[in-house]
Amino acid sequence: MKAYGLIGVAGFVALLEAVPRLGLVPAEYLPPASRIAVALGEEARHGAFWQALLDTLQTWFTGLAIAAVAGFVAGVVIGSVPILREYTASTIEFLRPIPSVALIPLAVLLYGTARTATLLLVVYASFWQILVQVLHGVADVDPIARDTARSFHLTAWQKLWRLTWPTALPYTVTGLRLATAVALILTITGELIIGTPGIGKEIAVAQSSGAVAAMYALVVVTGVLGVLANLVTRAGERRVLAWHPAQRAAQA
Repeated sequence: MKAYGLIGVAGFVALLEAVPRLGLVPAEYLPPASRIAVALGEEARHGAFWQALLDTLQTWFTGLAIAAVAGFVAGVVIGSVPILREYTASTIEFLRPIPSVALIPLAVLLYGTARTATLLLVVYASFWQILVQVLHGVADVDPIARDTARSFHLTAWQKLWRLTWPTALPYTVTGLRLATAVALILTITGELIIGTPGIGKEIAVAQSSGAVAAMYALVVVTGVLGVLANLVTRAGERRVLAWHPAQRAAQA
């Protein structure tokens, strides 16, 4: 399957090279893949590119970490208290579908073009991905196991460690994998629109200055970041959930 994936990437690169050279699309709007590769090499020779990449990674990871901790804690607390989940269900369903980009005016109003503005978008978008998954995980605890724990007079911490955590962990890992991609999207979007430091801002600068090949090169970098993030999170998921029947079946 990996070989087929590489063949697909090679075919896409060949198509990207051929389309502008055949005149199907003006080269000034879509440069050939070879020109994009040269532009990427030029970008990599400048310290500003690496600083922008570092800024993007910092915003991305910081926002994801905040959302992961807040989403997990809130999910466990809300999911463990039935009346609390009942009273918050409508609020969660109202807030969760709001697009994070709709909060850009608010973020700019509060923080201007500082990194915190983009961080707000990243945390907001990623938080719901993790919270909803954790809520499902807590609700999936076996009622018989819960009654057994009650009969053995387990403490709240013991119930969390022995019942809630093993059941909610697969859901949490799934939420974290989804949130990783969402966090990257919102990081680039915030940098692109708000102008906070990072790859997104460099894309906007390249576009406004007419450096089309450099713009596409930076877009390729964001794509590579997304692929790497997906590979890392899936590898982590297989490692963390090696004990889970679903993972054992997949490996078999």
